[in-house]
Amino acid sequence: MIKRLLSAAALVGALLFSPLSMAAEAVDINVATAAEIATSLNGVGPAKAQAIVDYREANGPFVSVDQLADVKGIGAATIEKNRTQIIIEPR
Repeated sequence: MIKRLLSAAALVGALLFSPLSMAAEAVDINVATAAEIATSLNGVGPAKAQAIVDYREANGPFVSVDQLADVKGIGAATIEKNRTQIIIEPR
């Protein structure tokens, strides 16, 4: 009985504190640093986040989330799974 309780407690703890269950903060891709973007968006690591910042610096602010597809390494699937996490404030 104690073994079952410990197993159940371990499972609940794993579910509550897993990276998948932790919601990342939304991020404004027009002002965020590469580190902030990498931390906030799923499937976007440091290199892709830096590519987003580099694109923004070379081409000006993003006007739509879909414009991220113009960034090398960012595809439609990445955009869709992060759409609710991406903010684009008017400039």
